[in-house]
Amino acid sequence: MFVTLESGQPGLDPVATVVEPEGLTAVIRREDADRHGLAYDFVAARVVLGVATDLDAVGVTAAVAGALAELRIACNVFAGIHHDHLFVPHARAHEAVDAVAALPWPVRD
Repeated sequence: MFVTLESGQPGLDPVATVVEPEGLTAVIRREDADRHGLAYDFVAARVVLGVATDLDAVGVTAAVAGALAELRIACNVFAGIHHDHLFVPHARAHEAVDAVAALPWPVRD
């Protein structure tokens, strides 16, 4: 779940965070959001790319986004040092995994 926090909230173990002027955006487990009474409107599944990706790799995000866009699947990408993490609509997770798996890896520009 993507939620906005005014400041850090005790008892949460976020998967990812981004600091924005409006507050701290955190990706957290649905159970944590429900337990803390946090509002959310995007129920996502996390898909972790099985290939190691470098932060300076060119074209990975574009290739993934293009494959998912062809299927009209929304995607929010967080890049870690070792892997890219895709957050897609929970109901379409299997379609997203299949689309990403069909890409020619490693992705090259």
